[in-house]
Amino acid sequence: MPERSTRLVIGIAGGSGSGKTTVAQAILHRVGPERISFLQHDAYYKDLSGLPPAQRAEVNFDHPNSLENDLLVQHIQQLKRGNTVEVPIYDFSIHARTKQTFSVQSRSVVLVEGILIFAEAALRELFDIKIFVDTDADIRFIRRLQRDITERGRTVDSVIKQYLTTVRPMHLEFVEPSKRYADVIIPEGGFNTAALDMVVARIQALL
Repeated sequence: MPERSTRLVIGIAGGSGSGKTTVAQAILHRVGPERISFLQHDAYYKDLSGLPPAQRAEVNFDHPNSLENDLLVQHIQQLKRGNTVEVPIYDFSIHARTKQTFSVQSRSVVLVEGILIFAEAALRELFDIKIFVDTDADIRFIRRLQRDITERGRTVDSVIKQYLTTVRPMHLEFVEPSKRYADVIIPEGGFNTAALDMVVARIQALL
C-alpha cells in the first residue's frame, strides 16, 4: 500500500511516442509547475559508461531491467516526505549518465512519466492516479523516428533496427499489458482535450 502523504502522486505511462510527455506538459501548464515535482523515467537508465560504445548500443533499453527502478522509487518516496532529490542526467547519444544531476523539490503533486512505470509493481504501488496514453503504433513509430534523429543523433536505419528488435517486442510484452493497471486511459494523448480537461479537473479537486 502507498504510504500516507499529503502529496498526490500521478503516473503517466504509454508506448514510446504515444504522447506521454505532451500530456505531462499539459498537466504542468494547467495545474501549475510551481505545484508539481516532475520526474521522467528516462533519466533513470542504468549508467553504461563502463561498457565499450558498441556494446552499449546493443543493450535492450526497452526492458524494465535497463532502468534503475529502485532509485526512482526512493526519489518518489523522498519527495512524498518533503525532501529534495538529485535526479541523474542521461546522455542518449552515448548511452551513459553524465556527471551532473539536477534538483527536484518536493511539491503538492509528484508527476512521473515513463514507458514502463506500470510494469513495475513497486512503482505502481506509489501512484494515486495511473494514466495510460494510448496511441496507434504507426503514429508512435513516426514520432519516435523523428525524435531519435533530431534529438538523439540516431540514423534512420538504427532507429528502425531498434524498433523491430526491441521496442516493438518489449511494447507487446511489457507496456501494452500494463495498460490494465491504469485508472484512466487517454486515446491520442495531448490531442484529446476532453480527457485532459477531466484529468486536470480531478487533480485540482484532489488538491
